[in-house]
Amino acid sequence: MRLFAAVLPPEDVLAALARTVDRLPDRDGLRWTDRPGWHLTLAFYGDVPDETVPELAQRLARAAGHTPEFGLALRGGGQFGGRSLWTGVEGDVATLRRLAERTEAAGRRCGLPGEHRRYRPHLTLARSRETADLGPYVAQLDAFAGQAWTVRELALVRSNLPVSGVPGERPRYEKVEGWPLSGTR
Repeated sequence: MRLFAAVLPPEDVLAALARTVDRLPDRDGLRWTDRPGWHLTLAFYGDVPDETVPELAQRLARAAGHTPEFGLALRGGGQFGGRSLWTGVEGDVATLRRLAERTEAAGRRCGLPGEHRRYRPHLTLARSRETADLGPYVAQLDAFAGQAWTVRELALVRSNLPVSGVPGERPRYEKVEGWPLSGTR
């Protein structure tokens, strides 16, 4: 099962982002992520053996139990190497980073490989197979300031990759399990 840990923004927050993305000019040539799959990845685990999932879930529940609820908002835009367009986050990013570290550690303790990079919080909007000029999109997204919300849950999400071979088909994401954030500051 292909899994990752994530924060799932509420629907009203995503609706405001969708209105901004829909107004971006010339959206051809990029592979836009499906809105039902918009999320903030905390740790990517890849293919996780079925027998490892219960231990991973237990460790993620513990990570959620050590993390207090915190506030975030989606804000602005950016790119990674001309291949990935995203919107960023503002608010209690320090707590978000700690939660990302805890979720990566949970996977590592289960024997899962981690990405071991400095966590850069973002929500991916589009990708390009080749390097593209994403500057105009980033400039348009700079003015975006989403409404604040309180992160109350850590989610374990399954990524279902396309298997049909139909061009343009995208991964589907489904929440496998979630744990309330219940730590104290």
